[in-house]
Amino acid sequence: MRSFWQDIRNGIFTENPVFVMLLGMCPVLGVTTQAVNGIGMGLATTFVLLGSNLVVSLLRKVIPGEVRIPSFIVVIATFVTMVDLLMLSYLPDLHKVLGIFIPLIVVNCLILQRAEALASKNSLGRALGDALGMGIGFTLALTLLGSIREFLGFGTLFSITIIPNYIPFSIMRESTGGFITLGLLLAFFRWYSIRKQRGKQA
Repeated sequence: MRSFWQDIRNGIFTENPVFVMLLGMCPVLGVTTQAVNGIGMGLATTFVLLGSNLVVSLLRKVIPGEVRIPSFIVVIATFVTMVDLLMLSYLPDLHKVLGIFIPLIVVNCLILQRAEALASKNSLGRALGDALGMGIGFTLALTLLGSIREFLGFGTLFSITIIPNYIPFSIMRESTGGFITLGLLLAFFRWYSIRKQRGKQA
């Protein structure tokens, strides 16, 4: 059985929700025009993951199997409402930018998948470790994608000008740029994984 730290490492590297499992693609492509947007969406998703995994794990022996999916969705929706209201109150500018993608966390297949596949079958420690690992992995992936798109599309990084008089690639501000950037990153990580495996075999 994996330890708490192994669950965290698993979510960041081995089963990264974006670069390995390709889960939650709507926010991945929709909000990552800037690095700060990626961090905001990633942290919001991590909060919901931690809260929903915690409740589902604690109630795993109480929730009847016949209604487990609707029950999980109600739990997830509760935490999404909390994070939505908190961001509206304390981070209104970011809340406005993320827009509809915040309530759409309810139907993010990453969160429901972790609740069903792991939290509903394991102890609280494992559920929290998995949620934290997946959340960190998701946040890092969105931040990386957002950083690349912001740099190429605006010539900035975290709204700080990196190259003066930069002529931006406007396509990086569109969803098309998200697809291109994600595809290139997936190809790179796949190439690196194959190379690493061959190195071990040699």
